[in-house]
Amino acid sequence: MYLEQVKNFKAHPILYFVLPVAFLLLMVVNYIFSMGIDTNEIIKQTISQMGVNGTFVLMIFPLAIGLFVVWFWVKFVQGQSIRSLTTSRNKVDFKRIFFSFFLWASITVVMTFIAYYAEPENFVFNFKPQKFLVFLVIAIILIPLQTSFEEYLFRGNLMQGLALVTKSRIIALLIPAIMFGLMHLANPEVGKIGPVIMIYYIGTGLFLGILTLMDEGLELALGFHAANNLIGALLVTADWTAFQTHSIFKDVSEPSGSFEIIIPIFIIFPILLFIFSKVYKWNNWKEKLLGTVSPNQSNS
Repeated sequence: MYLEQVKNFKAHPILYFVLPVAFLLLMVVNYIFSMGIDTNEIIKQTISQMGVNGTFVLMIFPLAIGLFVVWFWVKFVQGQSIRSLTTSRNKVDFKRIFFSFFLWASITVVMTFIAYYAEPENFVFNFKPQKFLVFLVIAIILIPLQTSFEEYLFRGNLMQGLALVTKSRIIALLIPAIMFGLMHLANPEVGKIGPVIMIYYIGTGLFLGILTLMDEGLELALGFHAANNLIGALLVTADWTAFQTHSIFKDVSEPSGSFEIIIPIFIIFPILLFIFSKVYKWNNWKEKLLGTVSPNQSNS
């Protein structure tokens, strides 16, 4: 099982918390220094100096590199295989990753075009073929690395470490979800919509954690997260978001902070969990989400 298998490795438990805590401290420092500063204005100034694509690379490249830092740490410091950090299966199930990616990508595309045709006044057609194609190449390379870094750090390294130390599945589920939400505190979306958007970030972290625990691996979470960020960045941007890109549309509406939060967290994500549960025949929800981590070792 995904959480139990780390008991086969001999790393000191504290090593599982070094990277997540260090990263969160960096985010806290970033948040403190951003207090009282108009982050949207900073982003606009950077775009004027470096361009949209240059600014995007500047923001996302450190997170993309972070994936290789996590892999290096786990492999050579903790002495744990990357396969065991990814899944409980004998090998990584790429079919799961692609199924999750294309399912959420398809839903995102459909919902975006429904929103566009329902309220076209909220969107500006922003498509510039040459600039879009350049951004497309950059996004396809960097965004999956960025999202995978966050999954391997929070739903992988941190979740397994918490399970090893606490023996509690619910703690291993909740703490990474909360930390994942706190990571977004300095995002301009928080300043624009307000702290209520943290419900969305923490709720998304909780959803990804449930995927990981119920499916005994990161594959579905990896696919979903990559689709969420990649397709979102390609389809729609806004002047108040962290990622301002050469997307197809630009959202010029005023965010309400209600629809954007309630619909995904309380309607769409439960439907997705139901779909995944039927496709992959999940059962024993209570034990997998709320039970204790078994003392029995599994094969590595």
